[in-house]
Amino acid sequence: MNTASPALTPTTRALSWCLHLLVLGLLTLAAWRAVADSRPTAWPVVAAAAACAGVYAAGPLLPGVRRSRRAAALWLAAVGAVWLALLVLSPDAVWMAFPLYFLQLHLLPRRAGLAAVAATAAAAVVGFAAHQGFFSAAMAIGPALGAAVAVAVVRGYEALYRESERRRRLIEELTATRADLDRVQHTAGVLAERERLAREIHDTLAQGLSSIQLLLRAAERALPARPDAAAGHVEAARRAAVDNLAEARRFVAALTPPALDGTTLADALARLCATTGTNHRIAARFHLTGDPVPLATEHEVALLRIAQSALANTVRHAHATSADITLGYLGDRVALDIADDGTGFDPALLPAPDPESGGFGLAAMRARMHALGGTLTIGSAPGKGTSLAARLPLGEAAGDRPGSASGIMYDSTSTPAPTSAPDTTPEARP
Repeated sequence: MNTASPALTPTTRALSWCLHLLVLGLLTLAAWRAVADSRPTAWPVVAAAAACAGVYAAGPLLPGVRRSRRAAALWLAAVGAVWLALLVLSPDAVWMAFPLYFLQLHLLPRRAGLAAVAATAAAAVVGFAAHQGFFSAAMAIGPALGAAVAVAVVRGYEALYRESERRRRLIEELTATRADLDRVQHTAGVLAERERLAREIHDTLAQGLSSIQLLLRAAERALPARPDAAAGHVEAARRAAVDNLAEARRFVAALTPPALDGTTLADALARLCATTGTNHRIAARFHLTGDPVPLATEHEVALLRIAQSALANTVRHAHATSADITLGYLGDRVALDIADDGTGFDPALLPAPDPESGGFGLAAMRARMHALGGTLTIGSAPGKGTSLAARLPLGEAAGDRPGSASGIMYDSTSTPAPTSAPDTTPEARP
């Protein structure tokens, strides 16, 4: 029955039509049997059945019945009154009690519905017994059993409806939670990408520009007394600009850094030491220990960036005369150590990361190591130089590359300078 129902699903709509057809069929049956049996009350039964059908049909058409329990109760009382009149005229009207049970349980409050069902069942038993002229227990079983079945069905349907509503609300909550999670993940992805871009810009473009700046300042100091030295510094700055432009293009395209393009990490570090020593008057040496194994690209990039940033710190802040970079393969991990003989500093007095002042390098190094499951240790003291130790667990290799022989030392004082300048930039020391 669709009265007092705010929204019908296909299932409830089908049940409503089944109930309508049941009522129509039972009223038709009562009228037909009265006429077929040539009862004296045949035409009054037909009239009562028609009246009952009309009152019943008015319910779904009246908007008040759908919106108000009071209107629904009045409509049920009207249907019940016409049904009682039909029950007085025909014993076949007793079967109408069954659909009435469902209407009463559906439209009335719980207690009122149960009371109406009990009253309807009692009226059906009394009416049928009056037509038969006697009373037996069997006469009460049918209406009572029908009432029990109706109560069980309606209560079961209500329980299923409540469970369906709980599941619907749960699905809505899960959908909303998933949307919130998607937004959070998007925001986290944006923040992570910004952090990655900040590290990459600091370790590549900013370092290259800083190197160019140092070389041009050296050229300015050499002029006009030493034009040849100034020209050399300018040429080195030009090469650094070319390399920095290539780095920027690769960076935008998210490709392998040029320093690692077609070569090994060891060779890239050796060239970094050689270029730094040539351009900045510092004895930068590279050492390789252990048997090289292929590393994942992100591991090689992280170690190269850390070496670039650390060496840039040494050039700009440490006033060091020498620096040593050691790449070691230690079985289950790879180690990168950078040490210089500069002025050193107190690690406890390091300021918070400040991209405006360039103090982003150590934070970027730690973030790179943490992202790959590695560690970064810094050791320094005023007047004692600085050492930096990065440790990474060996991950899945990105591909085999030819390695260098174990134990070879690269010294910038003896290795020819390559055609590229280091893309290094300083990180502010205290």
